[in-house]
Amino acid sequence: MLVHLQVRNLAVVRHLAVDFQTGMTTITGETGAGKSIALDALGLCLGNRADSDLIRPDTDKAEVIASFQLRKDGPAQHWLSTQELLDEEEPEHCVLRRLITREGRSKGWINGYPVNLTQLKQLAPLLVNIHGQHEHQLLTKPDHQLALLDAYARHADSVAAVSAAYQQWYQLKKQQKQALQQQDEQRARAQLLRYQVEELDQFALQEDEFDELEAQHKRLSNSSALQEDSQFALNALYEGEHNNAYSLIQTALQRLEQQVSIDTQLEPAVKLLKEASVQVEETARELRHYSDGIELDDEALAFAEQRMTQALQLAKKHHIDARALPELHQRLRTELTELEAAAEALAHSDAAVQEAANHYRKVAAKLSKQRSRAAEELSARISTSMQSLNMPHGRFVIRVEHQTQAPATRLGTDDVSFQVTTNPGQPLQPLARVASGGELSRISLAIQVITAAQMTTPTLMFDEVDVGVSGSTAATVGKLLRQLGQQNQVICVTHLPQVAAMAHQQLRVEKQVTDNATETSMVPLAHDDRVIELARLLGAETITATAKANAEELLASAS
Repeated sequence: MLVHLQVRNLAVVRHLAVDFQTGMTTITGETGAGKSIALDALGLCLGNRADSDLIRPDTDKAEVIASFQLRKDGPAQHWLSTQELLDEEEPEHCVLRRLITREGRSKGWINGYPVNLTQLKQLAPLLVNIHGQHEHQLLTKPDHQLALLDAYARHADSVAAVSAAYQQWYQLKKQQKQALQQQDEQRARAQLLRYQVEELDQFALQEDEFDELEAQHKRLSNSSALQEDSQFALNALYEGEHNNAYSLIQTALQRLEQQVSIDTQLEPAVKLLKEASVQVEETARELRHYSDGIELDDEALAFAEQRMTQALQLAKKHHIDARALPELHQRLRTELTELEAAAEALAHSDAAVQEAANHYRKVAAKLSKQRSRAAEELSARISTSMQSLNMPHGRFVIRVEHQTQAPATRLGTDDVSFQVTTNPGQPLQPLARVASGGELSRISLAIQVITAAQMTTPTLMFDEVDVGVSGSTAATVGKLLRQLGQQNQVICVTHLPQVAAMAHQQLRVEKQVTDNATETSMVPLAHDDRVIELARLLGAETITATAKANAEELLASAS
């Protein structure tokens, strides 16, 4: 519920701070005093559009702060928690703040955290439901009628199920349509891919195989030179008959070893020669092994040349490097598999679309039955309320027409219409066609009060919804709103004394003009002040004892 509202420099308000109580609160005041300023200010905190013209002329910014007490584990508390905006120290309190600057910029905060307008608008319906004085104009619109019925029925899960089923059906039909449009193109693409993949399958070049082929070809094409040069090196180092490196090292080593005893400075040279002798011997062994392993294989060379040529030809055909053929092969195979799967899915798409359609029709029919039950109950309650609002012959009927093959929508396939008759013998007709302005206003009020009682929103605000009501009907309106205040916080802007008297709390809006500047204030009224304010609302030009007595009687009837 709303517990406190603070306004600075907004329109005709310089500074306003108001505490709100549980139950029913009425806001009264002279015409033009600005009775709706609290609702307008609160609307800014709830994400309404901000206009720099709302800022007082002598200031550069306006500010509104609204404090709420939350229901434990309620929708608002849950939303704040999921958005990480919950005040962990006081989880059952929420503070909204909105700042508007002369430059046209605005900022918003929730519990001290900066937020955007979308977040404020998402939180708004979980805290406050505002019913404007022109609400009855919406009442004639079919989409608003459907929304009111669904709000009363409180079957959001069923509405969501229909919406989800519609989305599934719509997506499947869309995918099927796209697939049919692309069918010829995809069929041609698949045919080309089959040829390309089959060709690559037959060639089957493996990863890194081209590099191996290239190395093999180079080795085989130079095998004679490799063998000749390795044999020459072997002879020069070890196997030559005269003056091979090994024999020369051995001769030098023998002579120097004889001289070491004479001069030990030769020892490092002797050591190096011994190591060189071993290295030459090892090199000779490697060369002998290498020379014996050299292949003079014309057939292997031809095979390598042929496979490399094929690889290069295939690569040229696909405009890629030969080494990328294995990756291309896999990519084309994957694309072909996907196209074949899409073709298979298209072949079975009719069944899938029909299954989704059947599911949609099933959940839409279930929702329609729920609406029909709620419509019957709501129709009876509104009819009773109309009769208490000085329409003794009033009868209200909500028709729910369900057509199994009607075009699908996110909200189902129901045609919902509000029909009414206010005179005996008069047939039921659409609401907009038969109700006068005053009747429509009273019917709208009855619907708002009844449907609001079904809502989980803790605070309900009514902005002069009792326009066009007077006398005993006004007293009934006051009773209806007071009853609603037993389970919700009700804040009502009114000009009717019968309604104002029914409130648990009454606030008066006053306008003063000082030094050519207008200021509006809002003050809570004690019992005696209420008596005077009600006497004024009753039309007394002078607050006489009789006027006060009438006001006292109104207050007594409320209690």
